[in-house]
Amino acid sequence: MVLYNRFGVSVRPLRKDDRMSLTATAAVLMMSSAAPVAEPLVTTDPVIAEQAAPNASPEMPVTAPALPSPLPPSVTQGDDTDVAQGDDIIVMRRQPPPPGDPLERINVKSFRTVQAVDNAVLKPVAQAYNKGLPGPVRQGLRNFFSNLNEPVVFAAYLLEFKPGKAFETAGRFAINTTIGAAGLVDMAKRKPFNLPYRPNGLANVMGYYGVRPGPYMYLPIIGPTTLRDVIGDSVDKLLVPAVVGKPFTKPAVVIPATILSQLGERAAFDSEVSRIREEDNPYATYRQLYLKQRKAEIDALHGRMTPDVVPVYGRAIPTAGTSEGDGVATPEHNAASEWAPQAGTGGDENDARDGVIGAR
Repeated sequence: MVLYNRFGVSVRPLRKDDRMSLTATAAVLMMSSAAPVAEPLVTTDPVIAEQAAPNASPEMPVTAPALPSPLPPSVTQGDDTDVAQGDDIIVMRRQPPPPGDPLERINVKSFRTVQAVDNAVLKPVAQAYNKGLPGPVRQGLRNFFSNLNEPVVFAAYLLEFKPGKAFETAGRFAINTTIGAAGLVDMAKRKPFNLPYRPNGLANVMGYYGVRPGPYMYLPIIGPTTLRDVIGDSVDKLLVPAVVGKPFTKPAVVIPATILSQLGERAAFDSEVSRIREEDNPYATYRQLYLKQRKAEIDALHGRMTPDVVPVYGRAIPTAGTSEGDGVATPEHNAASEWAPQAGTGGDENDARDGVIGAR
């Protein structure tokens, strides 16, 4: 029997043998699709894969070993954690900064840098300055620069409503500028005038009226200070040229004068600076001494005495280890005696207490 499809092509109907062949082929395909297929070896590290390939079996995939942790499990990474290597692990958390010194970490770095420069450069120069110039000459230069600041002291006492000390300061400035050879010789503190040196400034005025010191800072060039002192001292330095006038309004005069003044102060306190550097923590020692001296100065304006003040700046307080020929006293000398009211001064009963501590 011959069959034709719709295109007119003759087709032969399937025989029984053909049907059996198709059925066998379908069974083989179904069995092959159900057989398990081995998964390929997967690894993220080509080196580990190459080493593991010869011994790896299809049934057991190779995995990369875990890398060791850079830190022990009990230690977390952070700025405030220190780890001591050895048999024992010691975790030390950084202590918070002390009250009044929130910038301690920055201040310590600044202190170390300044001290390194000072030890290498300024210390030899200061020692040569002390050896090369006689004591009276060094003291004369300090007197000269202190006399330039007397108009600022006068204004500060007026702001504190202390007119007696304000006019004594004006008298000192007039006497030393004239018969004291432009302030080189402190004639005003001698008889018959008996007008002692009493430094003051805007920073003291703010402290007198209760303005807090603010954060402690150790700055290059300036040294130890506080926010209140930075503001007050900056205003004072701007007022001096305006009040004194020429030639101290010219940079060619102001810059060398400032350098000479700072060199004189550094030389005057050379022994004290060396002593502080021998302390276990010179930064903390310097901070403590400075803040104690500043507090004592403000308390003195209120008539409160502060014992055992070790000066780290200023000519009003004796410097340990120096001689009286330099205008400062020996360690046995009592700082308060410098400010004892003398006969004929015309000052009030608080003269000695208000002048016990000198300003910067």
